[in-house]
Amino acid sequence: MSEKPISKYPVPELTDLPEDIRETMLAVQEKAGFIPNVFLTLAHRPDEFRAFVAYHDALMLRESRLSKAEREMIVVATSGVNRCQYCVVAHGAILRIYAKDPQVADQIAVHHPKANITDRQKAMLDFSVKLARTPEAMSESDYQNLRNNGFSDEDIWDIGAITALFGLSNRMAHLTDMRPNDEFYLMGRIPQAKKS
Repeated sequence: MSEKPISKYPVPELTDLPEDIRETMLAVQEKAGFIPNVFLTLAHRPDEFRAFVAYHDALMLRESRLSKAEREMIVVATSGVNRCQYCVVAHGAILRIYAKDPQVADQIAVHHPKANITDRQKAMLDFSVKLARTPEAMSESDYQNLRNNGFSDEDIWDIGAITALFGLSNRMAHLTDMRPNDEFYLMGRIPQAKKS
């Protein structure tokens, strides 16, 4: 287990948090079995925590033609090129679970064009990585390539918005030197025992 602090900034105790934030964290803990360090780190500023979680949920939980796995692919690919250890590790775990594939997150984080994903998904990640790293180079041909791969303009908004939100998340993780939870490293890699 890691001894490194969760963040460079003070991490509040659960008992000291506003009730709504504490309830959010406890609900996540009940579902996941632990509280992701991003929640604890961002709770340093409660108003920003609320805004981040609201935007995250609006993008990642909404009805969309992008699957949950595809949304996580965007997070992992863009976090990889932004060298964000926290987001690659945490969202890589979520991607492995949604995709039911123990290898896909590592492949996408390192170099998505060689990942074992569809050409359509590679086009989606080409777009998101370009938007994450060289947004000034975006051109109509980038949008048209997505349309040629079956993405609508609303899908393209989703791809761009997820890229943008996690650009913020990546930079906050770098700023705070946020440590990934140890639990994330094995999630989705080892088959779970079937419940009887």
